[in-house]
Amino acid sequence: MIPYLAYGSNLLTTRLAARCPAARVIGHAEIPGHSLDFSKRGRDGSAKATITQGDASTRGVLFEIAESDIPALDAAEGAGLHYEKITLVLEDGARAFTYRALQRRDGIAPFEWYLALIRAGRREHGLGLDDLAPVVPIPDPEPDRPGFIAAREALERAGYRDWRSAL
Repeated sequence: MIPYLAYGSNLLTTRLAARCPAARVIGHAEIPGHSLDFSKRGRDGSAKATITQGDASTRGVLFEIAESDIPALDAAEGAGLHYEKITLVLEDGARAFTYRALQRRDGIAPFEWYLALIRAGRREHGLGLDDLAPVVPIPDPEPDRPGFIAAREALERAGYRDWRSAL
């Protein structure tokens, strides 16, 4: 099993499990020298989460995933095209891999369903939501978008009757 650090939509265990069926939560992780932001432009044109080097730190969840699940996770994250795979040294000295945007763009916002995934994952793991307060999501103009459908399904599996209740 390989340590993987989630900080965005993969925080929601049901979302990660759809990509990595063997995923198992290890616990909270502090990511020193990195802050969370929404400057990665997604394939759908909306903002996605990434981490940016700096003086701050952000929180995430450490999972163990099977090596055989990594190709599916790489594909979902767009490794090599949209995100680079990096190894981080966490505050406790442990190492884990995660993804960081290859390119950033200011002035974009996440879709509501995407932020709902992150907020639900934060709640699931008791990480708090304060740093997400300034993030203003936008409605997705395409409710039949595969990403939107997958997000609704992941939130339903996590116990949300209506995906909006995760916002």
